Amino acid sequence: MAPNPPRKERPLPNLLKHLRRAAAVGTVALAALSLQPLTAQADAPGPDPAPTVVGGVPAAQGEFPFMVRLSMGCGGSLYSPTLILTAAHCVNGSGPNTGITATAGVVDVQSPSAIKVRSTRVLRAPGYNGTGKDWALIKLSRPIDLPTLKIADTAAYDNGVFTVAGWGATREGGGQQRYLLKADVPFVPDSTCKSAYPGLVAAEEICAGYQRGGVDTCQGDSGGPMFRRDAAGAWIQVGIVSWGNGCARPNYPGVYAQVSHFAADIRSAAASLGG
Repeated sequence: MAPNPPRKERPLPNLLKHLRRAAAVGTVALAALSLQPLTAQADAPGPDPAPTVVGGVPAAQGEFPFMVRLSMGCGGSLYSPTLILTAAHCVNGSGPNTGITATAGVVDVQSPSAIKVRSTRVLRAPGYNGTGKDWALIKLSRPIDLPTLKIADTAAYDNGVFTVAGWGATREGGGQQRYLLKADVPFVPDSTCKSAYPGLVAAEEICAGYQRGGVDTCQGDSGGPMFRRDAAGAWIQVGIVSWGNGCARPNYPGVYAQVSHFAADIRSAAASLGG
């Protein structure tokens, strides 16, 4: 397997069509690729690593303190001090798991100031089968004392311009990055997105990107948050990097799990994990 495969494509009758956005090692580009799940007890990437931010610019230290890098090559966000919200396709399933290391508190993942915490358990969205329901929670062995990212519980913020950030590839097929990159992407209506992706699960997924392409999440960005400001000016998460056709291609926006649709389920799952 290539070290930095594109986002896993969503299976069609006899082929894969849309790549998920995960990656094993490398640089940040917010394009449309996805990452495969991690094995239960090892820091190894799964079948399809996640994407990074394409067309992005460097994030400032402390700008997005809730951003987390996961050792299998995915991103995530601090849902609570002891829980990370990421994509279901980044993990193999639910249950005990001490094989994931979360890196937080820095834009440079090689910084000696990085906070590194191991996982203890994973809870993947019940019923996840590769289509929709692309969320999961990772329980940490100890709290991370950093600001968390609240999730949208209504569709009121599922529009406008969103921010994406990650350590993924800066071009399709590229490597993951050492430094966190960020970019802004506009909302794409379901009707437009379905013309690119007939298999879109509109009730569970939200799309964002430019018709001309050029800016997107990519390999190594899977599981990371898509967020915007709420009415009070605070960051709120509206999406989870999920999949897409390549990275930053014209007429192929990125596809994200629609957080507002799953908010109640995520909260219930978090409560069951003690977070």
